[in-house]
Amino acid sequence: MTGQEELRAALDAAMDQRGAWPGRSPWIRTAVAEVPRHAFAPDRLWRWNGRAYVPIDRGTAFEAWAAEVYGSPDTAAVTEISGGAPSSSLSAQGIVVDMLDRLLLEPGHRVLELGTGTGWNAALLARRAGSVVSVEADSELAAAAAERLKRAGADVDVRVADGADGWSAGAPYDRVIATYAVDRIPWAWVEQTRPGGRIVIPWGRLGHVALTVADDGRSASGWVQGLATFMPARGTDLGRPFERVRGAAPGEDERPFTRDPAPLRDDWHLRFALRVTVPDVQITTAEDEDGLNAWLHDGSASWAMLAAIGDGTTVAHQGGPRRLADEVERAWDWWLAEGRPELYDFGLTVTPDRQYAWCRDPETGPRWSATSRPHAAEQAADRISGTAKG
Repeated sequence: MTGQEELRAALDAAMDQRGAWPGRSPWIRTAVAEVPRHAFAPDRLWRWNGRAYVPIDRGTAFEAWAAEVYGSPDTAAVTEISGGAPSSSLSAQGIVVDMLDRLLLEPGHRVLELGTGTGWNAALLARRAGSVVSVEADSELAAAAAERLKRAGADVDVRVADGADGWSAGAPYDRVIATYAVDRIPWAWVEQTRPGGRIVIPWGRLGHVALTVADDGRSASGWVQGLATFMPARGTDLGRPFERVRGAAPGEDERPFTRDPAPLRDDWHLRFALRVTVPDVQITTAEDEDGLNAWLHDGSASWAMLAAIGDGTTVAHQGGPRRLADEVERAWDWWLAEGRPELYDFGLTVTPDRQYAWCRDPETGPRWSATSRPHAAEQAADRISGTAKG
């Protein structure tokens, strides 16, 4: 067994150990075994070294390259860098498998995929579906993916177009799946799905949802299915980073922050709830010798810093027209009062003229508008797990 084969077997075993191979969709494990990830990986990948992304080439560092392809179930292999940040990847295997399972794909289904990327996800779809149309905005990526799919014997119709428009020529589809994150679901995706059809989409870069189209075709609704970070649609405005939002101006407000900030780093159910309730507030954390610190900003004009001061206490410094630490605390209080709802307690409803997230019940539960887009929620988390793009 070669080193690459050992890595591939280890990844399969890691999936097995954590119960990540879905029992209701045994076809997925078979498809992954028959359609190897490395056949869809470009010769150059990129690895984060703690400061920047550095290239790893198949020809000069094969073992390191193979280790990127077959990392953990949660690790994506970055295939493209733009402006120093990932813009495409060979998606984390655990996330690909989970999203395919949530799609509830059956033989004979017509599938629309948004974001061809490397083509691997489309190749897996083609092992099960009746027909697959995959749309990719980048013509070079589309051409490379089409060639890989051809070599693999996968019958996929690759089209170069803006994924936001779907692909109406092939509609209606039984299933629609996106490999990149959107904060507003394009209505075209719902419109091109048959009533009763299913749409699986990374939403808000922090989780994926599965929507079912209503019988009258005028809405789609469904639950959050899982948590991971996703690359945004190409051209997404990432907003201004914390340093530029804060600028050189001192904080206009300072007060004790009386609760332990650790859940902002460790509790992903809280983090998801905050993403829903204060969607434009970006939160990053880091620990130093004084304790855990957090940075909050809205990508525009308001910021807050939760600074550990070394004696077990934290101070909130805030500036700009909003008081983001106050907003986060109020949302946190709501979450606690509601009994700490998990991310799986949230869902999304889409209609032609509005979109809203809800908790526990789409009709009677609390709602929040899902039309205001956060600039780049959880940017730092993109380097942790699951950046998805084909």
